[in-house]
Amino acid sequence: MLAAGETLVIDGGLATQCEAQGCDISTPLWSAALLHSNPGAIIAAHRAYLDAGADIIISASYQASREGFAREGIGAAEADALIAGSLRLAAEARDAFLGDNPGTDRRPLVAASVGPYGATLHDGSEYGGDYGVSSSALRDFHATRLGVLDGDPADLLACETIPSFTEAAVLAGLLRSATLPAWVSFSCRDAMHISDGTPIAEVAALFSGHPRVLAIGVNCTPPRFIMPLIMAIRAAAPDRAIVVYPNSGERYAAADNSWSGSRSSFDWAAAASEWRDAGAALIGGCCRVGPAEIAAIARSL
Repeated sequence: MLAAGETLVIDGGLATQCEAQGCDISTPLWSAALLHSNPGAIIAAHRAYLDAGADIIISASYQASREGFAREGIGAAEADALIAGSLRLAAEARDAFLGDNPGTDRRPLVAASVGPYGATLHDGSEYGGDYGVSSSALRDFHATRLGVLDGDPADLLACETIPSFTEAAVLAGLLRSATLPAWVSFSCRDAMHISDGTPIAEVAALFSGHPRVLAIGVNCTPPRFIMPLIMAIRAAAPDRAIVVYPNSGERYAAADNSWSGSRSSFDWAAAASEWRDAGAALIGGCCRVGPAEIAAIARSL
């Protein structure tokens, strides 16, 4: 698809849509808790984004890990089954969409969400990157989860909200032996730096020429920073596609799982066109961005 010059629409915030459907995602597992308690809600959330026009839906594995499930009394084998199950739920939603739309020329893709180590801590550290653990510990953590997610029925890996150079370097090594193609996207503190303060150009350069990482970009970052970040990534890794899916621009507080700040009437359609014209090939939304915004993006693109 990328080689053919297509622009692909990514879905919006999975947790955002699950909340809109009335689900309680206030536990430390966040939306991953629904893998165990209410898998039907995850299928419904995926379907909402497919109906809105998404070409790619991202699995509910962002915050799912053996460690997180263990704190809820779930063993490693069952945890792995739940994580793998997130892919099957996304595929089920995709298959139902195709069954209900037999005339469509779209076959949406399932992206396996590979969230950062900090996401499993439920303390907001995916927006800082200072975990206090070694590179070896990060490598073990990601290798275990990639072993579950890297394969059917996923079409690609979405390594997302990566906040630090150290974690990016670990993933750069592990992804060299991945079966599926991947993108890597970073959480950014401003228009030039990822969350730990590393220049976006420096981490993007880690993946220039990478054999499995086909796209580099930014997610869960305020929309106002996206355009300069696209420019910096283009300059640092001109051989890779660019992926952007920002949040609503509000600020997240891990202490009480709340969002604050102004949710302005941002023009997602106009912004998506501008980001595409600047070089982005995969465009969507993250936290607090729902099906209405994705539908606007899809119509625009």
